[in-house]
Amino acid sequence: MITTNKDTNAMRAFQGLESQSSSVRLQAALAFGMTPDAGVIGKLIKRCAIEPEFYVREMLTWALTRHATSMTIPLLLDEVRSDCAQARSQALHTLSKIGDRRAWPVITPALLSDADDEVARSAWRAAVALVPEGEERELAVTLATQLGRGERETQLSLSRALVALGEVMLPALGAAAMDPDPRVRAHAVATERLWRDPDAGFEFAIEEAKRVAVLGGPGQERR
Repeated sequence: MITTNKDTNAMRAFQGLESQSSSVRLQAALAFGMTPDAGVIGKLIKRCAIEPEFYVREMLTWALTRHATSMTIPLLLDEVRSDCAQARSQALHTLSKIGDRRAWPVITPALLSDADDEVARSAWRAAVALVPEGEERELAVTLATQLGRGERETQLSLSRALVALGEVMLPALGAAAMDPDPRVRAHAVATERLWRDPDAGFEFAIEEAKRVAVLGGPGQERR
């Protein structure tokens, strides 16, 4: 059997993806993106599920976006259903970067409320990127069910997703601002503040909203 230079380079890149050195893995992912090959898509996706370094995962995602969507999307959709949280999260992240709305059906309410915060955050970003025109309001209602969840980074991710939907999300925020749970109320009010004044910063918005939710209540805030 004759081995071509292309085969040799691919073998080296595959070996590089399993290197102990993160810089070597990064270069391997870069190589696969520079020379797209349908035969490596599955390998790249599987590596995303176990790659420990964020910036290497980002390069793997970039490499996948360089391949034909007809080849990548079906495999990524399968990965979204994986039992592995990182596999689900990274597949969703990659789908959001590809931005092909054919992937929208995989964004289910169960995924948007996934027990793993990283998966949920990736699902929120993917949902905003993939939502079909006319379905933004319904998506906002679903996302609003997650208000009050998690710590700062998780809450900020959700707020950004809601803000990205624009004015259609305001009714959902208004309902959440009346929620019995002060964390939900605070998060809803902070998200609206962030939408109205993006320069204010989330930290300031959430602290001010907590004060309103606990002391003043949403009614006083809206006078």
